[in-house]
Amino acid sequence: MRQVRSENTNPELIVRRITYALGFRYRLHQKELPGKPDLVFTKKRKVIFVHGCFWHGHQCKRGSRLPKTNRDYWRNKLQGNIERDKRNAQALTEKGWSVLTIWECDLKDQHALAEKLNNFLSP
Repeated sequence: MRQVRSENTNPELIVRRITYALGFRYRLHQKELPGKPDLVFTKKRKVIFVHGCFWHGHQCKRGSRLPKTNRDYWRNKLQGNIERDKRNAQALTEKGWSVLTIWECDLKDQHALAEKLNNFLSP
């Protein structure tokens, strides 16, 4: 567990490269915002979270799979992560921010991801 990073993960770096190539500039991991979003677009009041499918309980093949040992621990851990993500997104929305969540499995089709990012970030 010590080697699992919360910042500068490979999926996050891919999203950052695509976003930068589209011409959008951002801040990283602003601690004063709920959930410390991965990419923050202050002037647009938009944030992007880049979530790993397993760690944040996505409903894809990889995210819906539980480890075979210590299932109760993992079920509680992952459910807690899902609830925390919902609270953070709701708190940001209440403060007037737009929230986009990019899942690890979304990175398979980078052209579609670039289009999704461009649609979200364009005025």
